[in-house]
Amino acid sequence: MKIAVVSDIHGNLLALEAVLKDIKQEAPDVVVNLGDCVSGPLWPEETAALLRETNWPTVRGNHDRFLIEDPIDKMSWSDAFTARSLSPESHEWLKTMQTDIRLTDEIFLCHGTPDNDDRYLTEKVDGPKGHLPDEETLIAELKGEKAAIVCCGHTHIPRVVKLNSTGQTILNPGSVGFPSYDENHPLRNEMAAGSPHARYAIMTKADGNWTFEDKIIEYDWNAASCEAEKHDRTMWATGLKLGFFGPLS
Repeated sequence: MKIAVVSDIHGNLLALEAVLKDIKQEAPDVVVNLGDCVSGPLWPEETAALLRETNWPTVRGNHDRFLIEDPIDKMSWSDAFTARSLSPESHEWLKTMQTDIRLTDEIFLCHGTPDNDDRYLTEKVDGPKGHLPDEETLIAELKGEKAAIVCCGHTHIPRVVKLNSTGQTILNPGSVGFPSYDENHPLRNEMAAGSPHARYAIMTKADGNWTFEDKIIEYDWNAASCEAEKHDRTMWATGLKLGFFGPLS
């Protein structure tokens, strides 16, 4: 069995198209999407239209939720831009997303943590950046979820974490469309993948064992950066072009 795992596209159509091309070559049995699909100063409606065609199992990310639950005047700039850009069909599509998905007995999908789409599972945010929480904290954040593989996104940083005490694996594929950001909600966090590439992951089961592969894909990130700059989102433009700090606001 071969599964492609994508997450955090954030309206970056060019990155998504490059990932789709690579996924076609990989020919997985299924592709799953961990959410935060369209929010950003790029191509939200075009991205939504393409994703609607894929019919992938898709988890609702925190920004997907903001788009359907929050009044526009209470949204961040990027979410408000996205909400105004989306067609009625895309708004309805956002409402069909699930808060989590049990893909198989072995595989559980969520955006942040199993019970909260706005918490980081695979990144420590209350201390030095770029560090994993300890195993005790990770197990506590799983809130009793026993699936052998838990796939999550939200941090935009690729991770494969094996929990020694439970034997579980946590997979974070990183971000397809936005490699670096800074946000103030719920805590001030800075995340940076360190390069501008689009990222996703491949999980493969053979002879009863799972293997995990980070996929790092080139695309025209300069064009994506220019699109963000066109909308006066300079820090987005920097994050897209360099893979380092740019705020999600």
